[in-house]
Amino acid sequence: MFSIPNLAINRFWEKISNFIPDLLMGLFVLIIGLLIGNLLKKVVKTLITFFKIPYLLEKAKLSSKAQINIWLDILAEIFRWTVIIMFLIPTLEVWGLSRATGVINQLLLYLPNVIVAVVIGFIGSIIANLGADLVKSSIKSMGVASANTMAMFTRSTIIFFTILVIMNQLGVAQDLIRILFTGIVAMLAIAGGLAFGLGGKDLAKEILKGLKKKIK
Repeated sequence: MFSIPNLAINRFWEKISNFIPDLLMGLFVLIIGLLIGNLLKKVVKTLITFFKIPYLLEKAKLSSKAQINIWLDILAEIFRWTVIIMFLIPTLEVWGLSRATGVINQLLLYLPNVIVAVVIGFIGSIIANLGADLVKSSIKSMGVASANTMAMFTRSTIIFFTILVIMNQLGVAQDLIRILFTGIVAMLAIAGGLAFGLGGKDLAKEILKGLKKKIK
């Protein structure tokens, strides 16, 4: 009567006892990955600090200390998680979760795009600050308010295009970004053409009058 429940219980404990070594081995591999990931994070931050990149950027007034620390933490954290994911794949294999490794592999292959996107964002923020400072210094004669407004517009424009490039790098709504970028370029071209046409209307009129007199 109790033979079937006893058999099921025995099989259950047998599977548990067989899985415990794999569980411990997987945890051991994962812990090593966590330790190496944390170590790599510290190494990346130490190397960047050693080469005085944050100090040089702050000294050149290309970026603030807070912005540099944020981008530095993001980049170091991505490297840390890259190592952790690399060790997570064999851990899942040891645990017999081979289907999950396919998803993790895709994530691992996607991480280089994230790293490139972070670098693009960092460079874009530097260019935005540099462009804003250049515009502000160039049109100081127009007044402080106008200079600040144009500097803010320049920074916002560069950041906007940087975000578009980052989204394209990450593969987010690429078709929509292309359409939006094409529309912005067309809008700027039409606006520039209209401004040039309306502004140069009198000049063109004078040139045509001069040519007409010469012909006569």
